[in-house]
Amino acid sequence: MLEKIETENAPKAIGPYSQAVGFDRLLFVSGQIPIDPQAGKIAETAIEGQTRQVLANIEAILKAAGIGFDRVVKVEIYVKDIAHFQTINAIYAEKFSYPVKPARQLMQVARLPMDSLIEISCIAVRF
Repeated sequence: MLEKIETENAPKAIGPYSQAVGFDRLLFVSGQIPIDPQAGKIAETAIEGQTRQVLANIEAILKAAGIGFDRVVKVEIYVKDIAHFQTINAIYAEKFSYPVKPARQLMQVARLPMDSLIEISCIAVRF
């Protein structure tokens, strides 16, 4: 049975999708862009702030599902400019400081929703 995961502490979906969907022990978190959930818009303009906001949004969704970053097994990162790779890695490492890091891919794309600089989605396991 599918379970809809939703929290007011992350941005509302801007399309016909859920913030996250649980299935059995798996949690699929939709791609998050750096929308500030209180303001309802992208507040940060630099990659550092946008990356931190995206990770905060994901953390809120994980928390709503009763888990944390330590349960994330796969991450997909989409960026507008691959030159931000090192900056993103440094901020990402703050949240994923566990001995077993998730599998990950990072790719540059032509454009992201609302002209954000970064979008991240993930899959986590609930025990």
